[in-house]
Amino acid sequence: MTEAILLVGGKGTRLRPVTVHTPKPMIRAAGVPFLTHQLARARAAGVEHIVLATSYLAQVFEPYFGDGASLGLHIEYVTEEEPLGTGGAIRNVASRLHSGPDEPVLVFNGDILTGLDISALVRTHRTTGADVSLHLTQVTDPRAYGLVPTDETGRVTAFLEKPQTPEEIVTDQINAGAYVFRRSVIDTIPVGRPVSVERETFPDLLSAGAHLQGMVDSTYWLDLGTPAAFVRGSADLVLGRAPSPAVPGRCGDRLVLPTATVAPDAKLAGGTVVGEGAFVAEGARVFGSTILPGAVIEPGAVVTDSLIGTRARVGRRSVLTGTVIGDGAVVGPDNELREGARVWCDVRIPGGAVRFSSDQ
Repeated sequence: MTEAILLVGGKGTRLRPVTVHTPKPMIRAAGVPFLTHQLARARAAGVEHIVLATSYLAQVFEPYFGDGASLGLHIEYVTEEEPLGTGGAIRNVASRLHSGPDEPVLVFNGDILTGLDISALVRTHRTTGADVSLHLTQVTDPRAYGLVPTDETGRVTAFLEKPQTPEEIVTDQINAGAYVFRRSVIDTIPVGRPVSVERETFPDLLSAGAHLQGMVDSTYWLDLGTPAAFVRGSADLVLGRAPSPAVPGRCGDRLVLPTATVAPDAKLAGGTVVGEGAFVAEGARVFGSTILPGAVIEPGAVVTDSLIGTRARVGRRSVLTGTVIGDGAVVGPDNELREGARVWCDVRIPGGAVRFSSDQ
């Protein structure tokens, strides 16, 4: 296997406001754009040529990654004029592929952090002679996902919508967002219109008698679509719980990027990342959080499980838990923001304006 498609066109609406100026795959996780981790893992598995299927804020990808030479890759970029869905995006980049009709093409969703053994998925694809092979993972509560049952040989038998009743939960296996396509199968996807591989391509292939093979790999897997998940994924990369050759430093309790400044008595823990040019002041405590480049955490602030945007500022003694602060926003001193709070880009919250406790 020498080439892959990475689907990076989504708008990342569940991650707003940090995706207002930055597409989700380019938000920094463990100090580098999340996409860097996926590219590095693909390269480590033997992939040499990758086509990025872009759409939202497509102009930011190429200036950062260029032709991919710094990662040992050859990267090409294809931009959708209108969003085409997962299947449409795959079909839209087909002309950039070099593989022969029966050769495998790896496809990744651009928002999944996983420890998948990519080489094992490709071997499964080759040895079973499948038309498409899917990475499946097992989850404790599959109600939020489409189910993918398989027979005793691993062959996919159905694609089931999100189950509504206990009787409909016939398996704990779900589509984990990584596939190997026989190159010729990609050419059967309709051109020029939105297509979902999950809802249209895969069920139609199954109905037509195609061989779809599932490979269950229950190593680390996380959909980074929500703020809480993204912060957790970044922390897990720093802590070494999620594997990546692209983490810029040794795994440990914290990752402080070059040019960041942390006061000697500030406390960082839980996989916290402090980005380039950011500043964490004296007496501040930051746990399991991502502080993006240029952000400032003022003296005595406490930040837990939160995502602090580029050039944002958290005021003195403010307490943030499970919060997203947009780029350039300012949270004044003595505020309290709790789980689920999102402060939009460039908003200014006055001192003591938001609290869940007395100001005494």
